[in-house]
This record gives sequence, structure tokens and C-alpha cells, in this order.
Amino acid sequence: MDLQNIGAGNRDDAFYRYKMPRMITKIEGRGNGIKTNVVNMVDIAKALARPPSYITKYFGCELGAQSKFDEKTNVSLVNGAHETAKLAGLLENFIKKFVQCYKCGNPETEVIITKTQMLQLKCAACGFVSDVDMRDKLTTFILKNPPEQKKGSKDKKAMRRAEKERMKEGEVADEALKKLKKKGAGNSKDGPLKGVGAKKKAASDDDNNSPAGSQADDNETADENDDVEWQTDTSIEAARQRIQEQLSVATAEMVMLSTTEQEKPKPTKKVGAITQNGSGDAEQKVEPKGDDENGKAKGSTHEKLVEEIQGNLKKGSTVTQVQYFLTTLKGTPGEVMNALFDALFQGVAKGFAKEVGKKKNYLAAAVQTEESQLLLLRAIDDFCRKSKPDVVKEVALVLKGLYDADVLEEEYIVKWYEEGLAGTNKNSQIWKNTKPFIEWLQSAESESE
Repeated sequence: MDLQNIGAGNRDDAFYRYKMPRMITKIEGRGNGIKTNVVNMVDIAKALARPPSYITKYFGCELGAQSKFDEKTNVSLVNGAHETAKLAGLLENFIKKFVQCYKCGNPETEVIITKTQMLQLKCAACGFVSDVDMRDKLTTFILKNPPEQKKGSKDKKAMRRAEKERMKEGEVADEALKKLKKKGAGNSKDGPLKGVGAKKKAASDDDNNSPAGSQADDNETADENDDVEWQTDTSIEAARQRIQEQLSVATAEMVMLSTTEQEKPKPTKKVGAITQNGSGDAEQKVEPKGDDENGKAKGSTHEKLVEEIQGNLKKGSTVTQVQYFLTTLKGTPGEVMNALFDALFQGVAKGFAKEVGKKKNYLAAAVQTEESQLLLLRAIDDFCRKSKPDVVKEVALVLKGLYDADVLEEEYIVKWYEEGLAGTNKNSQIWKNTKPFIEWLQSAESESE
């Protein structure tokens, strides 16, 4: 295949790496039915990263002739007999207007349609965004036939999320290293083992004063080191420090959580009045369970899960500890997600979106799989139905905040919305308030931050 450099300005550059095939045309038909067929239009369009229909339509607009690209047969036809050189010149104009970056001239650009229905070219080399002249006739055709979105948008989002996690892990590792250095500096000074340190210092002074070291001195030094080994602090605090030094941060927090739970005495539940029977054994009278203010039975699975999660949060648990704790709860994933949401935002009315923004890390810890995103969205729906109207008003802001934080993805938000419209509560105020955000999602650029 005969190749040439993309762009007339790069024609003589032997080292230019962006290339495309030379145009091949063929005149078909006779009389009024004569047409020009661009034989290798698909290969040219692939090299320029533009749909072949754009180039074919541009030829028709510039020549004032009918043009058509058949998607099934990949045939590009322009009415009339046109020379190859003339079409190649039009192709150069198309490259300048709709392919090359207006700043650096690089052809590696992407067509973006803004919210205001304007065309832009985003350069992958320099990052410059070029504004396309909307007076050109082809712009109307592009707006009606937008380019296909890249399939790698989810991958890019996952890469950004992984990059954030790596940054956090790096910061935690740096802090742990600083603590180790401080601890090493503290041990070098006279501390709790001052007496032992003094003995070692005295022994080293004796070694320096003696003309030659003896085997006995080495044995004494070894004995002193043994004494230090026996005096290792075995308290709980010291054990925690050694765990943090030897294990990874996440594993250490899990171990810390278990040791903390073992230290605290288990809370005793009042099950009723205790009486003495005839044999002197204690009897427990269990009081009957009533209903709470929400109409749910006290002691139900949901209420128990909410109480357990709130108890764990009151301990000041970190996000990692809460994430591990959720895996130990008894209940379906949906029940655990609903309970977590109620435990985090119980009693919240005004400022619901701000509260979600403050505690989004806990929700991100619970959303570990793509399927769990739907569970979180259903938990939001369930919470809004039970709450005051002020909460329902802010549901769109909540979804926007979780979407920007990479907790929720567009695909699952739209799927949840469509399920809601098709369900029994399709007239709910939740869907009316969510509709503007869904419309924005579907019309926003794929690369918006």
C-alpha cells in the first residue's frame, strides 16, 4: 500500500510517523448516472480516525453534488466525474478543519460535541481544545451523526480510581516510615531501659580500657543482650506497635479491630426482671417486643444491623475497619447496604447532600463490585421514601456527588432510573427530581472531569 504523510505541511518529512494511504478513485457509469467511487475510503478514514461518512459528505458539500457512503458495502460514491487530484485537495482541507490540532498540527485528535452543540477537537498530544468553525456545512451532519464513544471510558475511570488508591497507599507508607524512624531515634536515647543501657555503656568502656578483648567479655555482652530480650514490653500497646510495623496497614487495622473488641466487655442486655424460683435458680422474664416509631418491629434484622453498624462507627473505626466489619455481618448484601445507609444518615433532613459528601468514603468502601452500585442506588431510593421531602429534593445532588467521586458509574445510575420508571412507583417525586441529572449524564462529554 502506497502511504503518504498526513497533512500537506508534513509532505517532505521523512521521519513523520502519522501516515495514510494515497487516494484511489474510479469513475463508474455513464451520462447522468456517472459517479466517482473512492475505492479506499475506509482505509483513509481509519488512518484519520474519522468515520468515512464524514469525508464522503464533505466531498459532496464542497462539490455541490450528492454523495453517499454505504455502511454495509463500504462503498463511497460522489455524483459526477471528479479527478483524483481534486478530491485529494479537498481531503487536505478536511484534514485541516476536522482532523489536525489548531495549535500543534498533530492529527491525533478526537471530535467532541459540547452541551451547547458546538464541535471541538481535543488533541491527545498537547491537550489543546480547538473550536471548529460552525459555519461549515459538514458540522450540521456531524451533530446529527455524532462519532461513536470510545469503549475505553470505563477503563480510564478505573485507572483514575486505581491511581488514587496507589497515592493513598503511598502516603500511608510514608507516614509509617516516619514513625519507624522516630521510634528508632527514641530507642537510641536513654528510655525505659535506662539501666540496661547504662550497663552496656559501662561494658563498652571497659572493653576500650582493656588492652585486648577476652572471650569472657563477649559472653557477658551476650548475657546482657539476653537480658534485654527478656525485658521486651509485652503490654497491649507495645503489641499493637509491633503489629503495625510487621504487617501491612490494612491487615494491621483488622488485627487491631479484633484486639479492641476483645478488650471491651460485652454489653449486657436487659431481658426483663429476674426472680428466684423455688430451687434458687434465676429465671429470666423476656419482655414482649413492640413496634418502633417507623412501624418496624423492634429487634428486626434491619434494626439489628443498623445498631451493630452504628456501634462500630461510634468506636471511631476507620474506613478500612468498617469495610472489614461489613463482611462479618449476617444478612444479604442488600440488607447490609440499606442498614449502612440508615446508620450513616439516620435523622438527616436538610443538608442531605453535604452529609453524603462527608461520608462518601464509607459508601465507597461498601461498593466493591459493579453489582453493589445498584444496591447502593436502591438503598438511596428506600431511604428517600422513608424520609422527609427535604431529602427527596437533594437526591440529584447526592447522585452527582457520588458520580464525581467515582463511587457510582453512569451505566448503573441510568439502569436504576429506568427500573424505577418501569416499576409500580413510576410517579414518585424521586424520579422527577432525578430526571435533569440523567439527561445531563446522557448528553455530557465522555471525557468530562
